[in-house]
Order: sequence, then structure tokens, then C-alpha cells
Amino acid sequence: MDFITRQWWIFGLTALMAFLPKQGLSAVDSMTVMMNEVLREKAWNLRFQNPDSALYLLQICRHRLLEQGDTSRAIKVLMDEATVSGNQASYKDSYDKLWTGLLLADKTQDEKNKVLLYVRLGRYYSFYKRKDEALRYFDLSLELNKRLVKDGIVEKTNLIKSYYPYLATYREFAEPELATVYLDSCFQLHTQEHKPLLRFLQFEKAFQFKAERKYEAALGIYEDLLPWFAEFQPGYRVLLKTYMGDTYLALNNMDQAEQSYREALQISTDFNSHKDFSPLIHQRLANLYLERGDYLEAYNQLKAEKMLDAAYFDSRSANNRPLLEIQDAYRAEQERITELLQEKRLTELEHQSSLWLLQRIILLVSILFVILISILYFNYVRSKHRSEKQMIKRERELEIQKVNELIEMKNKELAASTLKLIEKDEFLSNLKDKLAQQNGDMSARNVKQIVRSINSSNSQNWEEFETRFIAVNQDFYQRLEVKFPKLTQGDKRLCALIKLDFSSKDMAKLMGISVESVHTNRYRLRKKLHLERDTNLTEFIATL
Repeated sequence: MDFITRQWWIFGLTALMAFLPKQGLSAVDSMTVMMNEVLREKAWNLRFQNPDSALYLLQICRHRLLEQGDTSRAIKVLMDEATVSGNQASYKDSYDKLWTGLLLADKTQDEKNKVLLYVRLGRYYSFYKRKDEALRYFDLSLELNKRLVKDGIVEKTNLIKSYYPYLATYREFAEPELATVYLDSCFQLHTQEHKPLLRFLQFEKAFQFKAERKYEAALGIYEDLLPWFAEFQPGYRVLLKTYMGDTYLALNNMDQAEQSYREALQISTDFNSHKDFSPLIHQRLANLYLERGDYLEAYNQLKAEKMLDAAYFDSRSANNRPLLEIQDAYRAEQERITELLQEKRLTELEHQSSLWLLQRIILLVSILFVILISILYFNYVRSKHRSEKQMIKRERELEIQKVNELIEMKNKELAASTLKLIEKDEFLSNLKDKLAQQNGDMSARNVKQIVRSINSSNSQNWEEFETRFIAVNQDFYQRLEVKFPKLTQGDKRLCALIKLDFSSKDMAKLMGISVESVHTNRYRLRKKLHLERDTNLTEFIATL
């Protein structure tokens, strides 16, 4: 299946999911599951080059799964969202997603997912050097996992999922002896059915070799692992290259160490992955340049390290302050339940000791009750009309909000569809140029026919976009014509693209003109709309 066809197939499945009935799904369960998995896989493939789009698709998938009652898969999607946010070092968002998943798992008694959620939460605490909190969550995961194994719910090899985070955390806290204990446990439990996991265990083994001063053995394992990680986990090469640099540095091979560190930073940038690890790489480079005597470059690396470390881990960072305050809603909920039980027991004891007092105030309470009933009835009659008016007002506001949300969703779908058309038109434009320059056996007449058909396709693409945009934003076009009747058809098209927040480059591709021409058309449009110099054109059109 070629790229264009695959994109349209996924788009079609996504659109079909939006219109599936929310009840009576028994006849299409398999189709629904397949479409959800396609959407989830599409989002996962976008996690490096376009994390925002990946998160948007995962949210759609999660909402669909929750509507269909598939909570277990919805929790897995929440963990995918946490991974994507974590790759961007947005730990608060990751933490919130995992907490939401934990509440869902508690509600549905989904203990398999709770094993993974405890591990993920513990790992985020370890990133902030909160070792005790991290180990507490790992212990919860291991205890629950052992119970599942004992009850025959999961295989014994599933314990690797609980042992591995101990291993990684002790590695990061420079405790190789404890890390070795858990690495041996993982190797003992490992089977051929877990081949991908074997790559991560080999990575940890190489790190142990380096700690044992077996540098050549460590480098050999790293080199063997690079092709597999490049294909299946490209972002993880940030860690591989960094630890390779450490090993080269231990061998006093500074050139190779510097190259490995630089490659690690480049991979982090290219794949938007392990951004939180970049401060450590800059720190290693600073030490390397300091040892070389290159003090200026060492200063630059320390400056970069300090800036990134403050952005990702400093408590003053807006991104991390809420996480460091430990907004642990799950733990707070558990503590609240415990307190309620204690209060209930205390109330029962107090009730027994004060029963005689209650018997003596029944008469007084009865009199007060009659008085209160009278007051409440009067207030009820007086406020009933007010409440009805407020209810009507809220319902009207909700209807308006739903309409606006529907329009926004349709515009997003239209924008995504149009961007795909832009890609197709760009491909066809390149093909047109190549055919126009063809000097081979193809006749000039055939070339011109192909060029005319491509031009016709471009025109049809624009007509399809304009038809769909008007269908969704009919009121926008009407207001535009009433307020500015002298606008040309081209001006209206430009207004439509500006409302969808297209960039000048995408406008140029869709309209078949240069970027400079787009800027010129925007300038002319401002004059026709009689806008002042300090008025933002995009914001003005958004208000129409």
C-alpha cells in the first residue's frame, strides 16, 4: 500500500469511528477494535516527528475506548500518552496521565495494568532523585505481580516487568552491585518469547561490563545493539551513545567519546526523545573539554547544561513545579477513604455514648424541623422560577458550546485533510516538472495531457476544500459577505485558509502561488478589510 493510499485509509477509518453508534456495538466489535488499534499505531509512529499530533490521536482513541467500555485498552493508551509526554520531558503531563490510569485501574480492578502503572510512577520519582518514593512504587508493583503469578493469572516471566525498573534505577543512582542482582534475576526469568526485552538486558549488561572495567566487551555489546535500536527504538540510542562515550572516555579515547556524545545530542534532537538526558550529556562534554584545556567550550557546555537542567528539573520550572509538589490525587483519594472509615467508626462510638442526650432533644429538633420546613418551602417557591431561568440559560450555553466544539473539530479534520492534499499536490507538481522536462521517448503531446490532468486535479482539490469549508463555516462566509461585499473569490479563499491557521508556506502550496505572493495577497486583504497596522489579521478573521 503506497503512502498516499495508506494515509487516506487511516483517515477514512478515523472518520468512520466518529460516526459509529455508541450502543449496539456487538455486531461490529472486531471492526471497532481494529480501527482503534490502527489509530493507536498511527499515533505511536508519529511520537517522534510530531508528538502533538500523536497525543491528539491518542486522546481520540482513548475517548472512543472509554465510550465503548474498553477500560483496559484505554489505560494502555493513557500509558502511551505518558510516554510521548515523557519523551518531551513534560513530566507533569505524564504524571497526570498515569494517575488517571491508576484511578481507572482501581475502579475496574485491573491489576495487570496496575503493575505497569506503579512501575511508571516510580520511574518518574527516580528522575527527580526521589529514591525512596521510587522504590515504594516498585515494591507495590512487585508485590502485586507476585500475587498475580501465585494465582496463575500471569506467567512467572512477567516478574521481569517489576524487576527491570529496580535495575535501571540502581544504575542511575550509581549502585552497580544492586543493579547486578536484579539483572541476574531478569536473565534467569528471560525466555525466547521476550526477544525485544533481551536487547535492553544486553544494554544493561554492557553497562555492568563498563563498571567492571571490561571496556572492550562493553563497546562490543553497544555496537551489536545499535542496528536493532536504530530500527525499533531509535530514540533509545541517546542512552547507548552516551554510555559508549563514557566507555571511550574510560579508555582515554577523547575523540571517540566526544563524537559519541555529539551523536547522542543529535539523536535526541532528531527524534524529540530523552530531552531530560541532554543536561547530563552537556555535563560530560564540559568535563571532557575541561580535561583538554578548552575552557571556552567547557564553559559553553556547562551553560547549556545549567539552562536545560533548570528547565526540566528545577523546582522553579513551570512545567515541573506541580509535580514536585506531589499532586498525587491517587494517594490523596486512598487517604481520604481511610479517613472516612476512621471518622465513621468514631461517629458510631460517639453515637452510642450520646444516645441518652439525643432522646432529650428530640422535641426541640421536631419544633425546629417544622420551622425549617416552612422556611425552606418559602425559599423553594421563591427560587424555583429563578432556577428554571438559570437552567434554560445553561442549556442554551451548552448548546452553543457543543456547536462551537463541533465546528472546531470539523475544521481540524478539514485542515488535516487539506494538508494531505498539499502533500499530494506537491508530489504531483514535482512529477509535472519532471514530465515537462522529459526528453525521452514520450511524446510532447502525452506530456502535455498529463500536465493538464494534474492541473485539473489541483483545481478539483481546491474546489473540494472550499465546498467542505463552506459546509462547516457557512455563517463565517455569510458574515464576510455582509461586512465586506467587495471581496473577490480569491480574497475569500485566503480568509478561509487564515481562519484554519495555515502557514504561508502551506497557503502557497494549496493556492499554487509563491510564498511572496501569499504575503502580497495578505497585505492587499488588510487594505480591503480597512485594518490598522497594529491589528492582527489572523485574530481579526478568527473573530468573524
